[in-house]
Amino acid sequence: MKAAAMERQLITEADFEKFREYFYRKTGIQFDSGKRYFVDKRLVERIEATGSDNFRDYFIKLRFEASGQEMQALVNCMTVNETYFFRENYQFDCMVNHMLDELTQTKRPGSRIRIWSIPSSTGEEPYSIAIYLLERWAKIDQYDVEILSSDIDTTVLDAAQRAIYSPRSVANLPKPYLQKYFKAQLDGDFRLSRDIVDAVEFSRVNLSDPMDTRRFRDIDLIFCRNLLIYFDDLSRRVAAEAMFDALRPGGFVCLGHSESMSRISSLFNIRRFPDAMVYQKPLEEKR
Repeated sequence: MKAAAMERQLITEADFEKFREYFYRKTGIQFDSGKRYFVDKRLVERIEATGSDNFRDYFIKLRFEASGQEMQALVNCMTVNETYFFRENYQFDCMVNHMLDELTQTKRPGSRIRIWSIPSSTGEEPYSIAIYLLERWAKIDQYDVEILSSDIDTTVLDAAQRAIYSPRSVANLPKPYLQKYFKAQLDGDFRLSRDIVDAVEFSRVNLSDPMDTRRFRDIDLIFCRNLLIYFDDLSRRVAAEAMFDALRPGGFVCLGHSESMSRISSLFNIRRFPDAMVYQKPLEEKR
């Protein structure tokens, strides 16, 4: 291996610490030392892809690039996006059995219901919400339901809008739903119906950036599952406050099964329904 190539491959402890602190400030995502191999591997990939001589050269380009394109490329390769349809569907049961009925007590028929799914990953979660509503919520035709979905990774947002899924991604779907909403492809994958794709509005959002989240307001229900585990305590509080501000009074948040809002923020009330435990913005704010 040539000396220049060897230098590109070398990420020192000081480099790792410098990058980790910078990436955390930009995204709220913190890598611990156990992620060192993962981070080093992807940094080397970006160093090579940009033709940089070494980490120092690459890091200078990253920080001072006006367009922000390389930062987005780096975010795309540093974020992990693994999901599937109807994951943790007990919360979807809670949505159609309890939360939506409570939310619509103060809404007239024909009024809007806003649901926000973040992170969107490759689209399985927001599309699961859409299918669940169509199949299992009796009042779906009585309200104007708006499904929003966001992610910091533009690569997965593109994949979500292509809406082509592997057999593994759709394995948990009831067979009638698979036949109704998907078309089998020659290579064994499945393409989601365009009607479902068009029912979801996708956007790039960094949950740690108030400039990104401030346009989300009057949300009735947020699904933010298995994202906060990648944040530290401060970033979790920032994210919780962003969700609190986005919700209308009485709105709900669903977190992943290993996440707990009560350990992050005291802004929300805990609600225990038969299907799931969720978090609710009080009707009167208690900041």
